[in-house]
Amino acid sequence: MNTDPDNPSSANVLLQNRLPWIEHFYTYTAGVSNFRTACQAGVLYSTTGSANAFSTTWTASTGNITPYQTYFVEVASNLNDLYKSAEQKNAYYYMAAADVFSALGFMEMLDLYGEMPYTESQAISGIATPSPAYDDGKTIYKGCMAKLDEAISLFGKTQEAGVPSFAQGDMWNNGDVSKWIKFCYGLKARYMLKLSKKADLFNPDSILYCLSKGPQSNADNVVQPCFNNSTVTDYLIGDPVVTNGNWDYVGYGSGQRISQYYYNLLTNMRGSGVADPRMTKIVPASMSNIKLNGSGKVTSYTWSRSVGVDSYGPSTRLVKGGAASIITPSYAVSDVDITYAIADAADRTKFIAAQVLAGRPHTVNGNNVKVTYKAGSIYINNTNYLYAGDTVYVNMRSNSMATGITGINSETDLNWYITKEAAAAGVIASTGSFQVRPISDQEILTYHEMCFIKAEVYMRKGDKANAYTAYKAGIQAHLDMMQAKLTEWKGGGYNNPDMAPMDQAAVNSYLQSNAVCQNAGALTMSDIMLQKYVAMGVSIENWNDMRRFNFSAGNIGGYGVVYPGYDRGPLFAGTELYTGSSKTDPRYWQRRWQLPATLELNYNSANALAINPHAADPNVWSMPVWWDCATDDEYYGYLK
Repeated sequence: MNTDPDNPSSANVLLQNRLPWIEHFYTYTAGVSNFRTACQAGVLYSTTGSANAFSTTWTASTGNITPYQTYFVEVASNLNDLYKSAEQKNAYYYMAAADVFSALGFMEMLDLYGEMPYTESQAISGIATPSPAYDDGKTIYKGCMAKLDEAISLFGKTQEAGVPSFAQGDMWNNGDVSKWIKFCYGLKARYMLKLSKKADLFNPDSILYCLSKGPQSNADNVVQPCFNNSTVTDYLIGDPVVTNGNWDYVGYGSGQRISQYYYNLLTNMRGSGVADPRMTKIVPASMSNIKLNGSGKVTSYTWSRSVGVDSYGPSTRLVKGGAASIITPSYAVSDVDITYAIADAADRTKFIAAQVLAGRPHTVNGNNVKVTYKAGSIYINNTNYLYAGDTVYVNMRSNSMATGITGINSETDLNWYITKEAAAAGVIASTGSFQVRPISDQEILTYHEMCFIKAEVYMRKGDKANAYTAYKAGIQAHLDMMQAKLTEWKGGGYNNPDMAPMDQAAVNSYLQSNAVCQNAGALTMSDIMLQKYVAMGVSIENWNDMRRFNFSAGNIGGYGVVYPGYDRGPLFAGTELYTGSSKTDPRYWQRRWQLPATLELNYNSANALAINPHAADPNVWSMPVWWDCATDDEYYGYLK
């Protein structure tokens, strides 16, 4: 039979061609999940649709379909075929990889949505059912753990000769089976930690055993290397196919910024007043005080580091601004005059003082203040004086070859230029952020996460000495991982100052400062979890952890408030979604996402409502998923 090599079918596609696309498409699922849950966890502030609601008003909509769509359409639909095809060839490692992606994806869907089709899903059953039945969270969790156990068994087999090369198809670990086994054990440790509320199921010694079999150093990190060398885009959502999944959602557009909550941990951990050396690599900067020559080129400037957007404290800008959105700046090709009408005398005096401090030409006529933004300025093109200072909130955007300014970008030019004119002048609006550049590694499972899990588990066992050792190891591992990548970037010719290595003296000073607990006896669970929060950054695991500790309720295990300062902000409007009356009420917090209306509630509602009659209720957003409940009775009580 003739086979067209340009049009492969599911029956003849090569294993080594299918796996890398599964790996790639999973990073889309991870990227959008990381982004939106980072808004929920207080890492990011966003002006983007439902993500803005997560970070400020908590009035989320049913539009959060992208993780569901990318996982089930682009990953899960391939898993059964990959497994069966590999099984026919006795390609054990490809079979195992299919199991791993089943566990990775379905656990992430459980984290986000709770109940969903599992046993009747195509990825598990191999049958494309238009209206599959739903499974509860316990069934999905146990299924994911069983998949990892089978993967470990399959990776432990000796591969027969003549089967397709695993190294040829594996972008993540280059076919290193020992790393895949450590990966599986690391995932088991991560997933077993989710059960920390369950006295009957949580087993700290089992977690420690998995950690002993999991990653033991940064050499065991599982990441997807990402690139900025292609303009080819994905057929489903149009993103470049070789870039970082977190960048696709955080750094692609101009709407995302560092929150004040995250910023404060990077500048004042433990009330120390000590700046974390990672801060300048994570918090973006823009040019300011720009001077141009006669040809319109930059001759001098200073860097202005972003401040964090306050969504949880007074939120003065967001409340007084009359909108939840921070305004994206513009570039002044020539001098620009803007007149602001400021009726409030105190506000007018404060505004004028800010112009004097900045050295901007201005005139005052009654309530009107006219400000001149000189050529080369980065400014807010809006006559509302409340928005004029929004340039202090630098967005996290970076350019890619596929999305940058035509004729300006190169593979090593990842700065964000506001316009083509700004790019031609050399004016940079953002230096970007470590985890969310097109070429940032997509972090799947890391050694520093394993260290912080170990620290938490030992803390729960009352062993502060070992908890402290693991806590310090986690901080060091993350610093080392970042430094290695920054050094690689420096060697690659990137001239972005925030992509240069950290000053080692600053690293050493930080580790010896009050920002880091200096003795085991003083260590708290909050110390562990806040350092983990900083290191994980734009990761769904921060939101997962916060749910396990009931955010800032302080009612878990006698550990006190683990995430101090996190709470509903003054713009909170989600009273219909989060119906708990106090912080100790589980339904006070963001606990899950509502199922996508366009994919499930509209077309498979009978099955969705059969397992959870409240699946379409507004306050399903505050309903804990299975692993977030202390007992099965609590969980099934929510589903009545």
